[in-house]
Amino acid sequence: MNLQASVMNESAIAQAQADFLSKVYAWMFGGLLITALAAWYVFSDVEIFETLIPWMIPLIIVELGLVFYLSARIDKMSQTTATMLFLGYALLNGVTLSAIFAVYELGSVQNVFIITAAMFAALSAFGYFTKKSLSGIGSFLYMGLIGIIVAGIVNWFIGSSAISFAISAIGVLVFAGLTAYDTQKLKEMYMLQVEGGEAAVKGAIIGALKLYLDFINLFLFLLRIFGNRN
Repeated sequence: MNLQASVMNESAIAQAQADFLSKVYAWMFGGLLITALAAWYVFSDVEIFETLIPWMIPLIIVELGLVFYLSARIDKMSQTTATMLFLGYALLNGVTLSAIFAVYELGSVQNVFIITAAMFAALSAFGYFTKKSLSGIGSFLYMGLIGIIVAGIVNWFIGSSAISFAISAIGVLVFAGLTAYDTQKLKEMYMLQVEGGEAAVKGAIIGALKLYLDFINLFLFLLRIFGNRN
């Protein structure tokens, strides 16, 4: 803790934490809105949707590249670049997620989205308000995430429905835990809010990206379990 943090009282710290997290949530919700609108627009236009279908896997690879690049280089890029990359990723993710409307019933997608939003809100609130440190579960959650990725790759070739269900169930648990864990970690980054300027904005963007990914993955795993296919 630096000198500036050491002289802040509890009330000032709590306010800085609340202000910083409010910026994180604002960026996250903005990203989700862009994703939802892009997904619906692409699916609604049959010509655009059919044109993009063959490009879905390359687009997903580009998405992954954007996430890794933004996460690794945000300290070295300008606020404008970070903003454009985050919004561009949200838009591109909406394009690739448009495919879910071709697989699942619209009502089912809506219901699972509402369930996901309720779960996310509760889990994020827990991570924010709990006095217990969640640091201990972080390594286990990331190990679980790696396990999910490896199992998913293996099941790509096997095509087992039982393994697919197990991956989805574990995925829900992992991203539920990460939602609470990441929220608590972001709360601890309140000094960026005190410093202000580009540091605060870029910190909010990278925080929003983490929670955005938690939400999207939680939604997709829940959809695989509870979604009704067309």
